[in-house]
Amino acid sequence: MSRKAASESYDADVIVVGAGPVGLTTGCALRHHGVDCLILEKRTEVRAYSRANNLWARPQELLASIGLRDALAERAYPIRLVNFSMNGTPTIPIRIDDVDSPYPQVLYSGQDVIETTLIETYAERGGRLERGGKVVVLAQDAGGVSVTVRRGNDGPEQRLRCRYLVAADGAKGTVRPQLGLDFEPERFEGRMNRQVDAKLSWRRSLEPDQLWFFYYERGFCGVMPVWGGYHRLFFLADDADVPDRDPTLDEIQAVAREVTGDATLTLTDPQWLTHSRFQYGVSPAYSQGRVFLAGDAGHLSLPIGGQGMNAGLHDAVEIAWRLAATLRGEAAPVLLESYDAERGGEHARLSAQQAKGFRRTVYRGPVTDAALGLATKVMPGIGALLQGTDDLQQLSVSYPKSPLNEDHLSGVSRVLRRGPGPGERAPEAEVTHDGRTTSLFPFLYNPDERTTGWALLCFDGRSPEAGASLRAAIAAVAPWDSVRPRLVLAGPVVEAAGTPVLSDLDGKAHGAYGLDGQPALVLVRPDGHIAFRDTAEDPDRLAAYCRRVFSDEAEARI
Repeated sequence: MSRKAASESYDADVIVVGAGPVGLTTGCALRHHGVDCLILEKRTEVRAYSRANNLWARPQELLASIGLRDALAERAYPIRLVNFSMNGTPTIPIRIDDVDSPYPQVLYSGQDVIETTLIETYAERGGRLERGGKVVVLAQDAGGVSVTVRRGNDGPEQRLRCRYLVAADGAKGTVRPQLGLDFEPERFEGRMNRQVDAKLSWRRSLEPDQLWFFYYERGFCGVMPVWGGYHRLFFLADDADVPDRDPTLDEIQAVAREVTGDATLTLTDPQWLTHSRFQYGVSPAYSQGRVFLAGDAGHLSLPIGGQGMNAGLHDAVEIAWRLAATLRGEAAPVLLESYDAERGGEHARLSAQQAKGFRRTVYRGPVTDAALGLATKVMPGIGALLQGTDDLQQLSVSYPKSPLNEDHLSGVSRVLRRGPGPGERAPEAEVTHDGRTTSLFPFLYNPDERTTGWALLCFDGRSPEAGASLRAAIAAVAPWDSVRPRLVLAGPVVEAAGTPVLSDLDGKAHGAYGLDGQPALVLVRPDGHIAFRDTAEDPDRLAAYCRRVFSDEAEARI
């Protein structure tokens, strides 16, 4: 930190604008990393009803890495099965939990429950939350960000100062327009969503471990659990002859009986009845200077697969570890710069995917329906494909063009047996440590209790001659304390002082990374994505990478 920055007064190292799930997760993640954080929220109370309500596998992995997943899971229903019906004909159900993750079951809760849980955790971690103020002016300079907050329409104004700011204030927030990063949404015409959260009685199962989706003529319906014994029913359909207002319970119940083919279906005790139309878009950038966008502050998301909030949780975790590493003096500028390249690019990809799935779902005609009716008999995954993706669990989220990527493993052999490369999620695999069966993940996330630590996996490739090169690689990264080596050995024991040894005699970890036959190095970031791959023969390339990504210059850190 420069002397000027050290002498300047700040109200917080990081201010987060918005206390929805994404803003609160950002705050919890920053406190996990030990960063001083203040959250500003214009709402005076937690929202009394649920909007977003599900957590997929990959976001759960990220939440687990910052100590949030288990608390949220305690107040959520684990889903194992997704049922689809096409114009009254059931398709083969999809086992949603059949994925390679420690958290294969999607969790269904409620946004109000999620927010309450996160608020409790944030407070326990010493985070500060101020309600009732709206950010009206934002200005940034070389030393930080100045924020003017107004309480009420004509209330007093307060000026706050921070080093960095994260905007998680939603699609209608005030930060994005002030940055000049607004966008014109694209709209879907002629379609409307009508929705209810209510108690449900019907002839199908009421156990909160399944979802149902019904494709019907010119429409799409979903039935899913909401925490507290409620269910959510939504109907995305043609708006012809549909009143442009919130539906009544009787209206929703009538269409639900028709669509589900269950004349006994009954809805009672509604918590929330609403209607909406559809538009989508993505900010042209996810950062500007010292200000970063997260979640709906940077995009308008379509209600396809509940991907919007989950993408925002990626944002929260991704910006938090970068800010923490920067504030700790561990990072070169490229680390913060990579947030926009990665998350902005991912949101653009997701938005296009959602729009494609939305068109398939709600703009179907008779010809399409007939073709889909035939497809349901031969394509078990037709429901997921209709929604624009066969990876609802977000495990394939990757950053192929990240400036943090560097790959020296290439050639014909890698094409024939391709392991995950830079930008991709580092896969889980079973290994043995100190005589006990365990897995890689505990050695990747928060390695050696360093919350912004990078794990260097040193694979021996089953070579009995690998010891010297692996020890040289470990010595090459010694100047960077945030890089934590791990030996992954399928061959003879190799020892390096203080380095955990993970036995892989059955080759499960080597196979997951496509690294049989050659000693290799894989550097994994704090978020569990691969950053660097190389053979173990040239540790100088690894050291050069570390010099590019990690900083030794104090003036470059803040």
